[in-house]
Amino acid sequence: MSLQLKAGLVITLTIVTLGLLAPWIAPYPWDTIAIKSRFLPPSATHWLGTDEFGRDVLSRLLMGTRLSIQMGVGATLISLIFGVPIGLAAGYFRGRTDEILMRTADVLMAVPPIMLGLLVLAVTPPSLWKTAVTVGFVYIPPIARVTRSVTLSLAGEDFIQAARARAESTSYILFRELLPNAWPALIVEASLRVTYAILLGSALSFLGLGAQPPSSDWGLMISEARAFIDRAPWIALAPGLAMCTLVVGINLIGDGAREYLDPRLKARIEKA
Repeated sequence: MSLQLKAGLVITLTIVTLGLLAPWIAPYPWDTIAIKSRFLPPSATHWLGTDEFGRDVLSRLLMGTRLSIQMGVGATLISLIFGVPIGLAAGYFRGRTDEILMRTADVLMAVPPIMLGLLVLAVTPPSLWKTAVTVGFVYIPPIARVTRSVTLSLAGEDFIQAARARAESTSYILFRELLPNAWPALIVEASLRVTYAILLGSALSFLGLGAQPPSSDWGLMISEARAFIDRAPWIALAPGLAMCTLVVGINLIGDGAREYLDPRLKARIEKA
């Protein structure tokens, strides 16, 4: 196991553990308002200070960890559930099926993700689950293209030809032969998409189209802290640094997993 993968696992698992234990380890209730304690700087009483309503920033940060992880993982699962079958079909059947599916994906990918998210969410009342579904929809085309690329490289392999010679069904070849061999590349891509989903979900919450007050979503926390950035910068710095740390940890896992799962890349690194 590479140093990158170990570091990524330590960082990510630490943050995930803190998020899971948040209801029990948070020093204060995350939504308790204490007007007399507004804008307190970091201290032994409030490790990360308090916000404009006197709420403990550390407690809100810990509870927001859950929301950000749920957003990233949930959106990525949605993109995998729909993107992987589309990519398998495009890469296996090729021809007109490939053209229709990939040209549709190209059109969607031509629109910036934040713009596509805004277009979908602007016509419906904002909520966290709608944001997760929207972010998942935005990243279906990239997942489909990666799956198609892997499928094209595997379609000519001997084990696929042997399955066809045995007159196996198309669904068997797609999901029992191709998909298991495509998972290494998809795992790496999915780890990267989790970070993109967290960042995009936070951006939408920052713009008011994701989580709504009094939620402790990291993007919403940063948005609410804008007006007080000069007076109490710790309110915005805490969720911003937490988001950066989580993204770095997941990216390290993705890079380390790519080296670990790709024998050719692993061999080149060892030679170097």
